[in-house]
Amino acid sequence: MALQRYGVLCGVLRDHFRDQPDTQGRWYHVNLRVDAPDGRYRCAVDVDSKQSATGVRWKRFVVDAAALGPVAGFAGGYHELERGPGTGALDFQRHPALLGHRRCRFAHWLPRWLREAVEPFCRPMPWTAGSNLDAAEALEPILVPARPILVFGEPFRTGLGMHNIHQNQGDPAGSQWWDENGIWQDGATMTRREDGRFDVFLSKFSTQVDRTDDEGHPV
Repeated sequence: MALQRYGVLCGVLRDHFRDQPDTQGRWYHVNLRVDAPDGRYRCAVDVDSKQSATGVRWKRFVVDAAALGPVAGFAGGYHELERGPGTGALDFQRHPALLGHRRCRFAHWLPRWLREAVEPFCRPMPWTAGSNLDAAEALEPILVPARPILVFGEPFRTGLGMHNIHQNQGDPAGSQWWDENGIWQDGATMTRREDGRFDVFLSKFSTQVDRTDDEGHPV
């Protein structure tokens, strides 16, 4: 099983806002308003969980456009993605550009034989854990109005919008999201900088593991 649909929205960021707090003072999303040829989309990025015992973790880094495959050159609008390497789909555990290597950010410039020799020694950037406020404050600096933006996730069933903009694999057995586990279907937010590279924000819930099998279930 997996998400019913998966793809990327390409557009221009208009603005963003946070959900209104509930009666306990909690809120769960940073909402992006993205303009595309077919209209304005609302994209709900999770920065907290409705279950108080479940925290959110995140990474933020910069990646070259070429490392993202074909999606960096897509026209504006929503595009369905084939779930596999080289299609533009994302997988936090399998896509080399999304590991956020601290030691080897230079590796993609090396000849392939040397890159393959070096990359096993690179340390992936660790996930950061914190409050919903911490997560929002990590995301919001890359949300520059008028920047081109890529939002990966699942489109709304009704209306223009995107959700599941977070890791979509590794949920534990018995959870309500077990059936949605799958590889090459992770969600993310990326905005294009003036130098052509992309600022990247990835997030996942603390209950989601870092190693999964070919069906996206925990190993």
